[in-house]
Amino acid sequence: MQITKVAVAGTLESSDAQVRIAPSAQLEIELNSSVGKQFGDDILATINDVLKQFNVTAAQVIVEDKGALDCVLRARLKAALLRATDEKIDWEKVL
Repeated sequence: MQITKVAVAGTLESSDAQVRIAPSAQLEIELNSSVGKQFGDDILATINDVLKQFNVTAAQVIVEDKGALDCVLRARLKAALLRATDEKIDWEKVL
């Protein structure tokens, strides 16, 4: 998937995450998390898993995590990625 525009999904409310995706020449991931010391590696693994699922190899990904569950983080990432591309969406991969 090619990222062609800036997109945001989520909020900064407790138990949520805000994800910002922007075009970039390389893959850049920035994680700011209120639970980063305890779960930072797991959160990064989730982010990388979703990026791999959508074949994203070049993008700026900024995640402001406020203690979101894994399923919420995945949903926010997917929503932001789908908003950030002009490509036709294969909805079977989104599930």
